Amino acid sequence: MTNQKHRSIRERWVIEGTLLLETPAHFGNGDVDALTDMPLLFDEVSNAPLLPGSSIAGALRNYLREVEMNYGKSFPGSEDKAGVEKERGLLSTKLFGGYRGDDEGDQSPLIVHDAFGESTGIELRDGVKIDAETRTAEDKKKFDIQLLTAGTTFDLRFELLISEDANVDELKKALATMLMGLTNREITLGARKRRGFGQCTVENWNVRVYDLMKPAGLKAWLASETTWAKEFPLTDQPHVDLASLALKTDNRKTAKLTAEFNIDGTLLIRSGFGESDSGPDTVHLHSRHKNKDKPVPVIPGTSWAGVLRHRALKIARTVSSDKKELSQQFVDGIFGPSEIKQGNKDTKASRISIKESEIRESTSLVMTRVKIDRFTGGAYEGALFSEQPAIGKPDTDGQPGTRLTLDLSLRNPSNAELGLLLLLLKDLWTGDLPIGGESGIGRGRLQGKSATLTFNKHIWQFDPVDEENGVKLTTDDTPDSAQVFVNDFNDIKKWMVQHE
Repeated sequence: MTNQKHRSIRERWVIEGTLLLETPAHFGNGDVDALTDMPLLFDEVSNAPLLPGSSIAGALRNYLREVEMNYGKSFPGSEDKAGVEKERGLLSTKLFGGYRGDDEGDQSPLIVHDAFGESTGIELRDGVKIDAETRTAEDKKKFDIQLLTAGTTFDLRFELLISEDANVDELKKALATMLMGLTNREITLGARKRRGFGQCTVENWNVRVYDLMKPAGLKAWLASETTWAKEFPLTDQPHVDLASLALKTDNRKTAKLTAEFNIDGTLLIRSGFGESDSGPDTVHLHSRHKNKDKPVPVIPGTSWAGVLRHRALKIARTVSSDKKELSQQFVDGIFGPSEIKQGNKDTKASRISIKESEIRESTSLVMTRVKIDRFTGGAYEGALFSEQPAIGKPDTDGQPGTRLTLDLSLRNPSNAELGLLLLLLKDLWTGDLPIGGESGIGRGRLQGKSATLTFNKHIWQFDPVDEENGVKLTTDDTPDSAQVFVNDFNDIKKWMVQHE
């Protein structure tokens, strides 16, 4: 008769909090229905938005492991004995159990419940793949996606089981680090989370500790989810300061670029739904954001990424003397592959994350246009249409006008990649790189107002001086450090070494 080893649980922690979506998010069901290419997942009984516990656990485990190990670290194979032992010693493994491929891994002591949501509305977005050569939409590559609007909430619930042989301090540290990642807005959830969707936060956590070794604690736990819970109140609760328990070291290497712009004229990113169904034929995209009573004009992260990718590829091909394959490989290493081939298991996700930008203090105006017949010089029959773009307000008397913020981060950047980021910033700053549609008639051009690049504990601050003297650079690093990044990008030999 074999001896069975059971977990002897002496403490049970119950953690609850309300997760708030600050930008639209997509938690999909994996199917395609008759109306939407990417529908949302709803509970079949209550019809409430559903955030599966497996999705929550996956995002939290990945975050905790990245804090410990840095980005892009793969799991060790079974033949790598030293790697397996190191992986098993991580806090992420001890909290979430054995990783995939580890047949001898332990069960997770953390229970992550499904989260049911209370929706503030549903939003539809259009998506389309743009051909890099022609800058036009590719055939049969248009799709739509269903999103939960900002302001939607989900009730989160975790249960941490602490056994007699557990390292309590390590489990507390792992749990606190994970929870503070949500509080500090460092974890995004759902699809396209590196393009501005799924930004969220939890402001307050409710932590209850049940000491199962004491009769009062055991009774309180057994009665906690019953109608007679008041007869067995939870007493002698220890104070849990999550911020003090969390890890103090962060091994992630990230470059962050934040830049503020004004709109030089008008900007139009077409909305395929909502206000465009009545009124003007084309309306600039609006979306509901946190603390907003009504939808506001935005630039989605997908639009930023598409424009920056195309210009990055153009710059890279120029520097590399039109070596298409090398240029494409370099840019794909930042933005992710432009096309995923079937059966390719080595595909890596985008290393650049771009948030959705709210356009603040803008105005709008309906403009009527007509197509002109090039042969007769008259109006083309049936081609009268109206548009409602976002219009920028100039700065007046020291008061700032329209503002929008580009907020992006790049994981594990090389100096050459930072140099490319600076060149992209220059093109946006000077209005040479327009955003949105109809750039041919002068729309989508920006004016740089300020920018900050942070990497490796150094800061580079860019501020305008005047039209003659250009931009002032302030840094706590060496004065020519920004130029070093650009020089490394211009050195194609370093590219070849990186991509051999």
